Amino acid sequence: MSREHILVIDDEPSLGELLTLVLEREGYVATRAESGEEGLELFDSLAPDLVLTDLNMPGIDGIEILRQIKTRSAQRGRDVPVILLTAYGSVATAVLAMREGAFDYVAKPFHNDELRLIVKKALAMRALEADNARMRVALGERYQLGQFVGTSPRMQEVYSLVRRIMGTRISCLIGGESGTGKELLARAVHYGSERARHAFVPVNCGAIAENLFESELFGYKKGAFTGAARDKVGFFEAADGGTLFLDEVGEMPLASQVKVLRALSEKKVTPVGSTVEVAVDVRIVAATNRDLTAEVAAGRFREDLYYRLNVVQIDMPPLRERAEDVPMLVQHFVERFAEEYKKRVGGVTPEALRMLRAYPFPGNVRELQNIVERAVALEAGALLTPSSLPERVQGVLSTPQTEPAGTGGEGDAEAAPEGLDLEARLAEVERSYLVRALAASGGNRTQAARLLGVTFRSLRYRLVKFGMDEGEE
Repeated sequence: MSREHILVIDDEPSLGELLTLVLEREGYVATRAESGEEGLELFDSLAPDLVLTDLNMPGIDGIEILRQIKTRSAQRGRDVPVILLTAYGSVATAVLAMREGAFDYVAKPFHNDELRLIVKKALAMRALEADNARMRVALGERYQLGQFVGTSPRMQEVYSLVRRIMGTRISCLIGGESGTGKELLARAVHYGSERARHAFVPVNCGAIAENLFESELFGYKKGAFTGAARDKVGFFEAADGGTLFLDEVGEMPLASQVKVLRALSEKKVTPVGSTVEVAVDVRIVAATNRDLTAEVAAGRFREDLYYRLNVVQIDMPPLRERAEDVPMLVQHFVERFAEEYKKRVGGVTPEALRMLRAYPFPGNVRELQNIVERAVALEAGALLTPSSLPERVQGVLSTPQTEPAGTGGEGDAEAAPEGLDLEARLAEVERSYLVRALAASGGNRTQAARLLGVTFRSLRYRLVKFGMDEGEE
């Protein structure tokens, strides 16, 4: 049974006794005060979960009690809901009090069931807010920089820059290839700042249809267009006081960029179908895997918006440029997924680690995470072995480590008295590059052709030539 503590403040002894009796029958602990002064003293000493106070009392009245409790609660970081008791003729005053933070009011004479319901709602709301506060703390710990894995010089540069901007409201642009951890870094920026008390709202700009962009970002009013059956809060308003993360910002339609720039400049948005501007206070963190300077030059991205977003730029390095972090990342993911899948896997064999270190990871950390998750799920032993890894990773070390033509041929010719079979040598090198490109692209032939600088038909011809064509696209 619930044992929340409720403080009842009422200068009428008979009514105070009745309220205390009703609340105690519901299983609450109830304490009664007969004046505002006594009520505030008990509030400080007892730290109740809810306050039920009369509105009209001599000395300190219900409005002043409300203000005092809100102030003292804020100082303790523990909000306490206040319910006002009011005579029928003072309902208007009670409504005004709600604007100052009262949870609700109960008009006298009241029904016991009505009182019980309002008290239950107030305590449920308080419990929900407490859960949200605990969740924000947990998220802050989860997304702090200490959760990033990697000690390479490239990552140390990222950490240093992020620490310098965390406590500011400055806008920043995170660049980097897909899978490098741009959203994880954006969350670290948010949860490392004073805005962590408010929402982090991620928006995938590439996933919103162009004709819906304005209504999704700024919201809309009921009846603004066909299908608008109710008011909808946009992403800007949802992030008020917090951080708005514009992921894939390079995909934002050009027509929408003007409106986003205006919202950022004026700190106001106008929902679709409304003429009333709404003030918003948001920090913008944007991310892209595109070269926005090239997009600006091509006329696909507004220069003024680019400079508004790119006050500070943070570049997340691809995994191939911080290969020294691979062993640490592998162990991190092994421990994480071993716990998740209830497996006894505790590490990785030297041979499997060599394969992982040699693999170029075109999908970056996200691909490594997926590879290790798959391996942990499949592994029956205590260590990850090569057989648990995908074929594209196993094939890296089996690829001939041959230098390109022209970088060692002369030495080879001198080392072989009988000379050099140039055609065979070139065929070996060509096959080696085909295998490497397919491994780097995860078997995607279109991407492999792009890496090699040849057409898809040319790549297909070479695969057939070396017996590597299995009919896959």
